[in-house]
This record gives sequence, structure tokens and C-alpha cells, in this order.
Amino acid sequence: MNKKVVTFGEIMLRLSTPGFARFTQAESFKALYAGSEANVAASLSHFGIQAAHVTRFPENDLGKTATQTLQRYGVDTQYIVYGPERLGIYFLENGSMQRASRIVYDRFDSAFAHIRPGMINWEEVLKDASWFHWTGITPAISQGAADVCREAIQVARKLNITISGDINYRRNLWQYGKTARDVMPELIASTQVIIAGITDMENCVGISGDTFEAACASFKKDYPATTKISTTLRDSVSSSHNRLTGLLWNGTELLQSRPYDLTHIVDRVGGGDAYMAGLIYGILAGMTDAEALEFAIAASVLKHSIEGDVNLATTEEVEQLVKGENVGKLLR
Repeated sequence: MNKKVVTFGEIMLRLSTPGFARFTQAESFKALYAGSEANVAASLSHFGIQAAHVTRFPENDLGKTATQTLQRYGVDTQYIVYGPERLGIYFLENGSMQRASRIVYDRFDSAFAHIRPGMINWEEVLKDASWFHWTGITPAISQGAADVCREAIQVARKLNITISGDINYRRNLWQYGKTARDVMPELIASTQVIIAGITDMENCVGISGDTFEAACASFKKDYPATTKISTTLRDSVSSSHNRLTGLLWNGTELLQSRPYDLTHIVDRVGGGDAYMAGLIYGILAGMTDAEALEFAIAASVLKHSIEGDVNLATTEEVEQLVKGENVGKLLR
């Protein structure tokens, strides 16, 4: 598929306890590099889509290793910029059975938080792109990150590029003097494909509703550029056992995917990013809304079987799951 997707956001060092050890038990940590938007780019790369990620790393060995990690996933890293600050970190304790997973963030004063307008030549980055993706995490990190995200969206809009935003609300991130309602409405106003639950809509733009469909209808009235709003419904029976369903509102009808019962989850971190990547792929591939929704939820389901933040499933594997083929078989 001759399409290019550009993503923008922070990448952190993920340090996870071995197996299902608690933080208090850990004497070592497994190191990976990941970030929500970069996870989308890496997943799309595995689907055969040309993907580029834009971020700012520290100019040290950790920044270089994070860049090389993206390159191993097939993501274009030529637009990444570097600075003298640090790399953000998050620590993960995997839950099991009825014990919840836990994440501790250590991302203050990161190189990405110090990104500023003018550091990225968005005209050059987006000149041949078909799609630009951002999330609500980025504008929550710092004023500079919010301003650069706005720059990118303005250029993408000028170039008539489709824009998607996962407007996930992270209350603890908004610490630089602005609230989500101060910043997010302007960014959302130019975004066509939205990932958001009712809580995200209420916290970011003050829109609520008795049902997801009602909230979407209100959202569309205030943000007419929006063409699709999607979310996932997760029923957590335990840390190891979830039920997952996707919803997609396209302005005229609310579509619901088939439900999946996820037992013996390996790693649920990045499941939403896998869903976003699946939805982007489905739309770019010319699928119907119903087909794109089923592809997206199947992609997210497979991610739960894969260690790390990134969905390493192929399009063939996702399509087979949608069709119910080769599920859990030994393939040789």
C-alpha cells in the first residue's frame, strides 16, 4: 500500500519486573523503548504501511538505542531531533489473576518535554504523507509539546492530510499550568478520526452523554470536522482475563465489533495503540467501517498475546483472526 503515516509523541524507556514479580521483589528490570504514538507507527510498519515517527531524544546512548529500536521495527527515524536532557522512564509491574498491573512514571524534564516550535520542519515531514496521528498525552506533557503538536496539525490540515487523535485523558500529566480543556479543543477541531470514551470527551471538551452514541452526536455538533469516533469496551474479569469489544460511530450509525474473550493475557500495555493502528490501516485500505472496526479489534486482541508495547502481528494474522482461521493452532 503506497501510503505514509506520520506519528508524533514521546518515547520512554520501559523497565518491567521479570515475569510477574512485584516492584519490591525485583532485583533486575527488562528494558524496552516505547510510546503510544510510536507504537502505532511500529504496528503500521508491520502491516506494510510506510511509517515515520517524530520525537525528541536525549543526545546520548539511550536516545541512540531508542532510535535504533524504532529502526528495527521499520519506522522512519530521519525526522527525530536530539537535545541535552534525559529520556523519560516508566516502570511496569505485571499483574496476575486478581492483582492489578501497576505503572510508575519518571518522565519529568525529559528531552521531549523541552521540544519547542520551530524544531521540526513539518512542511518537509508531511509533504508526502497521507495521515498524521497524535494523542492527548503529547499536549499534556508541556507547553512546548502542545505548541509543536498544534504546528503539526495546522500543516497537516493545510496539506489536506487525514488527522487522527487518540484523546486519552491523563489527569496526572497536566502539570504545567494548563488544563485539557484549555488546550485540547483547538487540536480536536481539525481532527477527523477520534478515539475517545465518554470520560475522555467530558474531561477534554466538556461533552457528556447517557450513551456513547449520544455523546458522539453532541461531539459532532461542536466539532463538525470529525468523521468517525471509536472506542473499546473492556471488561476486566481479572488482570489475566479481559473481555474486549470495539465501537465505531460514523455519523449515521453506531457499529459494534464481535466480542473477544481474552484469557491468559501476556501483556495488555499498548492494546489501545494496536487498535488505533488497525483502524488506520483499515481506513487506508479502503475497508468499510464495519470491516475496519473488526480489523482494529482483532489487532488489539493479538497484541494482548505479545510481550512489550508494540503489536508485532501481521496483516495476515489479523485477517485470519477476523475470519476465525488458524486460531491457536500450531503452524508449520
